[in-house]
Amino acid sequence: MDLVLVVEATDRPNHCFCTPHAAAMCDVHTMPDARIDTAKQKMLDDQLRYRGIEDARVLAAMAKVPRERFIARRQRRQAYSDRALPIDCGQTISQPYIVALMTEALRLSGDEVVLEVGTGSGYQTAVLAEVAREVVTIERIEVLACSAAEALAELGYRNVRFETGDGTAGLADAAPFDRIIVTAAAPRCPPSLFEQLAEDGILVIPLGGRDCQQLQAIRKVDGRAMAIDLSACRFVPLIGGGGWPA
Repeated sequence: MDLVLVVEATDRPNHCFCTPHAAAMCDVHTMPDARIDTAKQKMLDDQLRYRGIEDARVLAAMAKVPRERFIARRQRRQAYSDRALPIDCGQTISQPYIVALMTEALRLSGDEVVLEVGTGSGYQTAVLAEVAREVVTIERIEVLACSAAEALAELGYRNVRFETGDGTAGLADAAPFDRIIVTAAAPRCPPSLFEQLAEDGILVIPLGGRDCQQLQAIRKVDGRAMAIDLSACRFVPLIGGGGWPA
């Protein structure tokens, strides 16, 4: 791992640099507050509650985190639409329902340490930071890690640790993790991640081919994997030694 950033509310990571997308993200006032509030409420009611998201803490986190802060200015009007949106480096920010579904599937009480593989925009990271004690997040693309770290610092999150590197290898020196969430698709569950999952912990990951996958919640019971299917899905591929080749 070559970059470690621990987010404090007043920090600005020294090694970060801005892309046009990241610069555009800095202006968060391009939609009137009333329009944002209306779009967010519609998202909560029509996309999340209607589809069965019930965890009050997850719903509160989705209501609080400003999704518009994590996408380019030109896309702000679509911030709460029922779809994934493109971000830098060929990656995406998942649709709100998938973020909520994955977070709810972790069954968080608020005292857990969560490993997130695939920081991306940082939106899922922020949602996790609302409902977990600590989040450790790994991103292989440094510019995305830096942009996400800046966003979370500006929003005041203090319980997130950022690293860059091959997320499929996990982070052995911080293991075991109570929960693990993987935000890109793998052909199979990376062995290192399952090894770093605590007993009775839950790992949420999309598994399958490059074009379509099944989102699974895997619980570790007596050292064995007990999986349940959550939803069909389509994620970008998980690149790394335990995932797809670059």
